[in-house]
Amino acid sequence: MEMESMATAIGVSVPVLRFLLCFVATIPVGFLHRLVPGGATGKHLYAAVTGAVLSYLSFGFSSNLHFFVPMLVSYGSMVLYRKRCGLITFFLAMGYLIGCHVYYMSGDAWKEGGIDATGALMVITLKVISCAINYNDGLLKEEDLRESQKKNRLLKLPSLIEYVGFCLCCGSHFAGPVYEIKDYLDWTEGKGIWTKSEKGSPSPFGATLKALLQAGFCMGLYLYLVPQYPLSKFTEPEYKEWGFLKRLSYQYMAGFTARWKYYFIWSISEASIIISGLGFSGWTDSSPLKARWDRAKNVDVLGVEFAKSAVEIPLVWNIQVSTWLRHYVYDRLLQKGKKAGFFQLLATQTVSAVWHGLYPGYIIFFVQSALMIAGSRAIYRWQQSVPPNMGIVKKIFMLMNFAYTLLVLNYSCVGFMVLSLHETLTAYGSVYYIGTIIPVVLILLGNVIKPKPVRSKARKVE
Repeated sequence: MEMESMATAIGVSVPVLRFLLCFVATIPVGFLHRLVPGGATGKHLYAAVTGAVLSYLSFGFSSNLHFFVPMLVSYGSMVLYRKRCGLITFFLAMGYLIGCHVYYMSGDAWKEGGIDATGALMVITLKVISCAINYNDGLLKEEDLRESQKKNRLLKLPSLIEYVGFCLCCGSHFAGPVYEIKDYLDWTEGKGIWTKSEKGSPSPFGATLKALLQAGFCMGLYLYLVPQYPLSKFTEPEYKEWGFLKRLSYQYMAGFTARWKYYFIWSISEASIIISGLGFSGWTDSSPLKARWDRAKNVDVLGVEFAKSAVEIPLVWNIQVSTWLRHYVYDRLLQKGKKAGFFQLLATQTVSAVWHGLYPGYIIFFVQSALMIAGSRAIYRWQQSVPPNMGIVKKIFMLMNFAYTLLVLNYSCVGFMVLSLHETLTAYGSVYYIGTIIPVVLILLGNVIKPKPVRSKARKVE
């Protein structure tokens, strides 16, 4: 009864409240990881057990059974067939995730304020795929590898307790961030940047407090805005009676409102990873030295809201997943000596869409994202072709790219929020598909009006 009254008081369901309590509990659980005795083995065991217990309390016993399916598939493929373990894990783990998405209709549950274990399964899926691919990369010649592959590849198979600890570490699978198993092992064993040195151990408390304050602000703003901009409005008669600009501004505010929920979630997960010490990513070059906590960072709020171009969005939104997609999808679709094109971008966005679930809204959103980024690149190329003495024109292009990103991002994200094909097309059609037409026109113009490179003034005329 107490749980029900608490849930009613803050306007969420009991399952969501249970998840939030367990999610916030990852912060003290992460801190206690520092104090666990028994060396690396004790820490791996603690990470695995606390992650499993938090999953059980949040989602029930079946959640751990779901998590262990891709975990065992990945580990089994690494043991039995190292040469192809990356591909095997990618398709089987992703396939199992898609099956769970379809069976539980997770998107509908999230849209209606519910919760299930598929969100956590999404994070574990990325973890097990990256682990298997990195173990696969351990067979390749170093000169054939990219820098990220050299850094993350595994030369030997992790032990089972190391692997399970990595997958479930202190509940970090609830909402990420995604991190590499090599970083997890170095952190647990006190190696790499976590090696004790004359610089001392970085204090996590200031950065943790900053993340918690950000989380509180984000949740407060979300709770204030969400009743004013319900998603149901897109299919109501009143919305259809509004003028074009009012409908467009409502789409902007609906997208703006929804983002603060994600900012809150990622701020809490950031605090958890920081206070455990895993979020540490090295020291600054400034004097005095300051600790950096970039490994825990999953979003740059101001970077998203004031992005100068759509190309910047993957660098500031769901940062660690964007990094994962770049390393394990985008880069691996590139042939040696060739430049990336729209195919690599679209394929990467498609994988991201399928990872989220097979809802039409997700597919449309990520196709829109590919168009949005390609259109933004066209504007940027024109901007770069402007001679240095035409600064005002350059600034006009910069402003144009900013406005374009603002318009198309908030138009596109309606599909991500409403999910159904009918509601997505209704919302897009209400503003005459402006956020689809403009990127397509820019892409076509970019292929017709190809900018010439600007010659440097420093170059002497022969």
